Amino acid sequence: MATVNTHEHDVLVIGAGGAGLRAAIEASAAGVKVGLVCKSLLGKAHTVMAEGGIAAALANVDERDDWRVHFSDTMRGGQYVNNWRMAELHAKEAPARVRELEAWGAVFDRTPDGRILQRNFGGHKYPRLAHVGDRTGLELIRTLQDRAIHQGIDVHMECTVVSLLKDDGRVVGAFAFDRERGRFRLFEARAVVLATGGLGRAFRITSNSWEYTGDGHSLAYQAGAELLDMEFVQFHPTGMVWPPSVQGILVTEGVRGEGGILLNKDGRRFMFDDIPENYRAQTADNEEEGWRYTQGDKSARRPPELLTRDHVSRCIVRELKQGPAP
Repeated sequence: MATVNTHEHDVLVIGAGGAGLRAAIEASAAGVKVGLVCKSLLGKAHTVMAEGGIAAALANVDERDDWRVHFSDTMRGGQYVNNWRMAELHAKEAPARVRELEAWGAVFDRTPDGRILQRNFGGHKYPRLAHVGDRTGLELIRTLQDRAIHQGIDVHMECTVVSLLKDDGRVVGAFAFDRERGRFRLFEARAVVLATGGLGRAFRITSNSWEYTGDGHSLAYQAGAELLDMEFVQFHPTGMVWPPSVQGILVTEGVRGEGGILLNKDGRRFMFDDIPENYRAQTADNEEEGWRYTQGDKSARRPPELLTRDHVSRCIVRELKQGPAP
């Protein structure tokens, strides 16, 4: 007969990436007993692959930046189908979250006068990405897991959640398999938070780690949740394709933020072929060094390689479909 270990928590968080850890920390701060379930080992979540930085309108590099500009960039980047309220909250609260990470021990790169350094990134009007070299996600996870452990959160590693448990139409826990010990685990909880990440492993070539198989979507759907906007899967524009041993490894957007350009088979910067009208309307000049944003009597030059990820991805796919060089 299979052995089942039972655990009781007030709040059970499934997923130990940036979102799951932050949710667990917040719940623990409210004084309740929190359990955190990891599909892998603590600290190996895919958040560590977020190399470029964290977008927050700190205005440390360009004083013109503020949450309103960030909000505008977010809405335009989402082709205005975004949930505007979520975009607003994100833009308003991001600076506080970055400063919070700093207070918890995150070591960000610095400007000469000691402030958090910010870099350019795709779709952002001003330098806005607070970063730690090209390992921002790793620093974020290190900081959050250290905070979580010191708050006494119970961590259950290498557990794959099989199903959510319901009683009278309400989710009351989860049933999981402990892969390390070969046993089942029963989690009883007053509230369950799903923070399981995406489903990038549905694609043949991906930078996503092996855990990202859409478990949370499946668990929620089987429990009766309605899934929305499932067609919105973000593709990172740049990654390694050759040799096969490195296929799928991310080439961080920070490379383009620091001046990297995209060339086609003819050695031409093809991104100039398709600057969207909502960007072109703000163009004072469209020369090889980039288009120019204009705001009042000030402006900021932006290379086309720093358009939004979805746009850059589509342009790359268009070039690939045209075939290799003769």
